[in-house]
Amino acid sequence: MCGHATLASAYVMLRFYEKDSDKIIFDTMSGELTITKHDDLLAMNFPAYDLKPVKVSDSMREAIGFEPEAAFMGRDLLCVMKNSEQVINCKPDINNVKELEGLLLHITARGYDGAYCVSRSFAPKLAVVEDPVCGSGHCHIVPYWSRVLNKNNITAYQASERGGWLYCNFESESQRVIISGQAALFSEANIFTEA
Repeated sequence: MCGHATLASAYVMLRFYEKDSDKIIFDTMSGELTITKHDDLLAMNFPAYDLKPVKVSDSMREAIGFEPEAAFMGRDLLCVMKNSEQVINCKPDINNVKELEGLLLHITARGYDGAYCVSRSFAPKLAVVEDPVCGSGHCHIVPYWSRVLNKNNITAYQASERGGWLYCNFESESQRVIISGQAALFSEANIFTEA
């Protein structure tokens, strides 16, 4: 399951094939995945991960290069940093990141310039050094910041080299995270075949 490809597919379907629709439902091996259109945003509905506090360890500090203020485990390891500068300036030791518990490592801190939080996501166990904008990561990050900030609507910024904005809503009763983002048309092409 790839959120980027799903969002892109929904964008193409809604722009070129289902022009009068504001919703696309994909039948996936994980069940139905619904993407809804709201103005220029496409929204996907994901389950939130249940976060359990874990002890901050020396191995976390060595992998990240900064000492986390707190750490939580869901499917992935979520480390809360002192400030956004630590998140932005992080140069993780990828070999040490591979040794941490959890599938991915997400680091986060309070945000700036309109973002409630800032984050980065590392997935060397999946052969991805850094995910530029991680949807599943925000199923860890958004529930955390929703509780800390006492807000359901969280505007998040992923501070990877490419960077990206996520417009999120945490539904605490259903434990769902609605993640909205934008898609852009990169190219159009025609494929010609011999008759």
